[in-house]
Amino acid sequence: MDGNYISKEAGPMRIAVIGIGGVGGAFGGKLASRYGSGPDHEVVFIARGEHLKAIRGKGMTLITTAGESLVRPSLATDNPAEAGAFDVVLFAVKSYGLEEAARMVAGNIKDDTVIIPLLNGVDITERLQGVLPRGICLHGTVYVSAFIEAPGVIRQVSPASRLIFGPDGGSVERFRPIDALFQEAGITSELTSSSQSALWTKFIFICPAAGVTSLLQKPFGEVMDDPEGRDLLAGLIGEVEQIARAKGIDLPGDIAQVSLDKVKQFPYETKTSMQLDYEKGRETEIDIFTGYIVRTGQKLGIKTPLHERVYKTLTGAA
Repeated sequence: MDGNYISKEAGPMRIAVIGIGGVGGAFGGKLASRYGSGPDHEVVFIARGEHLKAIRGKGMTLITTAGESLVRPSLATDNPAEAGAFDVVLFAVKSYGLEEAARMVAGNIKDDTVIIPLLNGVDITERLQGVLPRGICLHGTVYVSAFIEAPGVIRQVSPASRLIFGPDGGSVERFRPIDALFQEAGITSELTSSSQSALWTKFIFICPAAGVTSLLQKPFGEVMDDPEGRDLLAGLIGEVEQIARAKGIDLPGDIAQVSLDKVKQFPYETKTSMQLDYEKGRETEIDIFTGYIVRTGQKLGIKTPLHERVYKTLTGAA
C-alpha cells in the first residue's frame, strides 16, 4: 500500500512518539523522516531536557548502518497539551516511567486512538489499560539496538529494526492502515493477531539474559563459557517457559533451546541494557523482567527459585 492509500482510507493521522530514547528515536526518526514535513500525516515527539532542546533547534540526527539523516518532526515538545489529539501513540519510555507518561498524554487520547507500546515487558498493555480511560491498547514487540549518542543524536547499531504489533486475537483489518503507514516510512513491521506469542518469544530470551548477565556481571560470551552461568541461563529460560505455558501462551515446543541458542549468535562481549544500568548505578527495569516472573509465579502457584535468587540478590530484598 502507498501513502495515498493510507490517506484515502484512514485520513491524515497524528502520530505521537512518547520518549525519544534509543527505541523511540529509531522508530520515530523514520516516521519523522517520511512524514514530519509532509501534508499527509503529523509526527509529534514527546521528549525532554537537552535532547528536546537540540531536536527543537536543529532537528534530530539518526545514524544507522546505512548512513546518516537529519529529521524533523512536525512538533517536538514536553507539553502534550499543545499537541492536540493523537490518532496513534507509540510508548517508548522506560518501564518505571510508564504510568507517569501515560497520565501525561491521557488528555490527547481519543476513544479510537491506537496505542502501541514498544517496551520489553509482557504486561505493558495491561498497565496502560489500567491508567488510560480511552484508546485501543495493542501489544507491541520491537527488535532494535539504538541509543542516544548525544543530545539530538540517535545511533542505531543494529543493521535492522523490526516492529511486531496487533491485538490479542480477533481481526486485524482495522489496523492495516497503520501497518501501511509504518512500512511506507521504511519500518519493517508485522501486523498480527498472535501478538502475545510474539511478546513472549522475545521475553523468554531477554528476561533470563538480563537477569544472568546482571547477576554475574559477565557478557554473553563469558556466561556461555562458564558451565554454571550457562546452566543458570538455561534454568531461568525454563522457568519463564513454565509461566508462559501456564498462562496459555502459544509457543513452539523447542522455544527453550532456540532461546538459549540465540545467546550464541551475539558478539562475545555483548551486554544487556539492564546489566549496563547496574554497572552505571542507574535505575533498572528488573521489575518487568525478573520481578514479573517472581510475582506471576507466586500468583499461579509455580515455583521460580532461580528468578527469586536473582531478584533477591540484585535488589537486596529479604
